[in-house]
Amino acid sequence: MIDVRLLRSDLETVRAAIGRRHDEGALEALARAVALDVRLREITAERDEIRSRVNSISKDVGMLLRDGKVDEAEALQAESRQLGETEKRLAGEHDGVSAQLRDELLVIPNLPHPEAPDGATDAENPVIVGPIGLPGEFPPHRRVPHWEAATELGILDNERAVKISGAMFTMQRGAGATLARALCQYGLDLNADVHEEIRPPSLVTTATLTATGQLPKFADDAYAIERDDLWCVPTAEASLTSLYNDEILAAADLPIRVMAFSPSFRREAGSAGRDTRGMLRTHEFDKVEMLAFARPEQAPALLDDMVDRAVRAIAGLELPYRVIEICTGDMAQSHHRSFDVEVYAPGADQWLEVSSVSWFSDYQARRGNLRFRPVDDDGTPIKGTEFAHTLNGSALAVPRVWAAIIENHRNEDGSVTVPGALRPYMRGIDRIEN
Repeated sequence: MIDVRLLRSDLETVRAAIGRRHDEGALEALARAVALDVRLREITAERDEIRSRVNSISKDVGMLLRDGKVDEAEALQAESRQLGETEKRLAGEHDGVSAQLRDELLVIPNLPHPEAPDGATDAENPVIVGPIGLPGEFPPHRRVPHWEAATELGILDNERAVKISGAMFTMQRGAGATLARALCQYGLDLNADVHEEIRPPSLVTTATLTATGQLPKFADDAYAIERDDLWCVPTAEASLTSLYNDEILAAADLPIRVMAFSPSFRREAGSAGRDTRGMLRTHEFDKVEMLAFARPEQAPALLDDMVDRAVRAIAGLELPYRVIEICTGDMAQSHHRSFDVEVYAPGADQWLEVSSVSWFSDYQARRGNLRFRPVDDDGTPIKGTEFAHTLNGSALAVPRVWAAIIENHRNEDGSVTVPGALRPYMRGIDRIEN
């Protein structure tokens, strides 16, 4: 969440930044938060004034009793009791308004980075790199959509996946399953030089999803296990971001870079048949996620590094790609600045997002109470703590990369050549064929 103190010290800047998101609902939530914060401070001032008066009365009562002025002392005691009732009422109102203010702050999106491109929709996301590796023309055998090509090879069996679990579940078989697993290991190995591998739980608490920003806004898109107050992770980001919640890290330990393989679960609420064929949009998929905790000044370089790593993964698979920067109106709630890596799938005839790399500033850390102890240029500790910055990126998300490989590496005879980078993980398979 954003710092509530900004509403008091620099409201016009906050309002202008939120306005760049082209979201009237966010501006309305901001207005409600401002009004609640004003009321909260009024309650606090009134409560503090009453407490001061009660303390003063207590001293006066003691002096009056010593002087034998019992009637006057009792009158003050009666006033004190009345003030106590008022303070009790104010305390209850304070708690209620505080809860309302937090609820509003939870739905107010992050402030976009000043250099994030302005725009209202995804149509205004600028291409900043590429296209790279995109041929002038694709031969007809590569214009076959992966859901047809893979089914013919017997490596995609969505019909039985639907029988087992329902619509929008997928199932890879044989070399297709091996390819999916190979992609995950490839994604992990490619980033093991600086990212510690973690295998976090795939079920998380409501507090965990709230800290990352998925809740409350995206509750409809998540799978809930209400009986146990648990949620299936939409990505390992949810688990990794909360690793150090309610902790204070040493500045010298930052940045901390981690990565994780996990299944990911998304209800895809409102997809209404959009991109639901084959592997393009599915309720469950495997993914390797990168994440970093950093001091504010470290974040820009880490963002660049994560984008480079995501690009390197796709380039290593010999797929045509491009990089776009997400405009302010298309940003997710928690994002401060964000980039997508997209691959071109000639059979589906569209660009597919395969990696999203984002910097969240202190938005997530503030929700999760993740802090660090700052130091000066000489390494001397500075009094107090600061909220850390978080960043995350998809190192390798299986479904669309898998689909792009099947389409881009399809041969005239219907077989698929396995990219060289994946062959060490394929048990000797370098060509997928019937």
